[in-house]
Amino acid sequence: MAAETARADRQRLALTQFATAEALAHGFDLCRITTPERIPDLRPVLQAFVGEGYHGSMAWMEETLERRGHPTGLWPEVRSLVMVAMNYGPDEDPRTLREEPGRGAISVYARHRDYHDVMKGKLKALATRFAARAGSDVKVFVDTAPVMEKPLAAAAGLGWQGKHTNLVSRSHGSWLFLGSMFTTAELIPDAGEVDHCGSCRACLDACPTNAFPAPYRIDARRCISYLTIENKGPIPADLRPLIGNRIYGCDDCLAACPWNKFAQSAAEIRLKARADLKAPELADLLALDDAAFRAHFSASPIKRIGRDRFLRNVLTAAGNSGDGDLAGHCRPHLSDTSPLVRGAAAWAMARLLDAGAFAALAKQMTADEQDEMVLTEWRDALASQGES
Repeated sequence: MAAETARADRQRLALTQFATAEALAHGFDLCRITTPERIPDLRPVLQAFVGEGYHGSMAWMEETLERRGHPTGLWPEVRSLVMVAMNYGPDEDPRTLREEPGRGAISVYARHRDYHDVMKGKLKALATRFAARAGSDVKVFVDTAPVMEKPLAAAAGLGWQGKHTNLVSRSHGSWLFLGSMFTTAELIPDAGEVDHCGSCRACLDACPTNAFPAPYRIDARRCISYLTIENKGPIPADLRPLIGNRIYGCDDCLAACPWNKFAQSAAEIRLKARADLKAPELADLLALDDAAFRAHFSASPIKRIGRDRFLRNVLTAAGNSGDGDLAGHCRPHLSDTSPLVRGAAAWAMARLLDAGAFAALAKQMTADEQDEMVLTEWRDALASQGES
């Protein structure tokens, strides 16, 4: 019996070392392992989050709550979880772009090729090698299934969930893509990571829209990433001015994290950002029709939100720019086929024109407007100008 136990332990160790070595060989920067019994039941946390309405319009969070609450809810046979991470840190502080209101600020992660594709390809290659060696079943996930990557990564020791609710690593700061390989193989788990945030609240104070009701809690309805990506309707009027020139996501809470000083240098980062997405001109983006949008963002996660939502974001940034010259670029969108775009264009024009010019424009454009949402935008914009 002792000999069999020793042999089983050697096999577990060999498979564990193989999984880690293969993960690094396939281009991941970090790899740690955990097991289902080391992961608490997260359903109460999720239920409280959904109960507060913090998930906004993301109905899938409520629909998948039971499966998302624990790895065995998704796959009862799982015995080990191989958690991997890839660094995507920027070569400069993305917040400096706030000083260039005529340019659009795109979240750092979206300046690369879609990370889902990059990570999924590498994970599939890792899983193929591991399954052949272990003779066990495997499943891979990259933010496309009801998997709570951040708590699982913390349990595996990749980092800890910071007060901004994102994963923080002592070696990579807040700039990590996460993925996982579930397997029926028995592996040796790593020690989990502890919270190293201490009394720091830099990430909380950095949020432009005050999206954190408390440390470690986020209200997605106020988060710029949610508002510009997940949100399918108009951005709430009171939050639009706070968005500034952020046209896809927001990095402020991540960029404020002091642990970023330990992140790898840009020269060591495996993923390189597209130069044309670092600081695009709003005027150029406003000129994109549907075909041009699809072509320009063909390999980018930005493509997934569609041209209408993207233009809504760009028009919001244009309205915040204070640059009257952008009014000419916004004007054509007052006749767009999408009510979402027309409404955003009306708001932007109200911010870029003087009261008299805007009142004349409103009279002209509302004469034939049939959509109530767009008409409401015009009425609210006229009222706000009358108050200013």
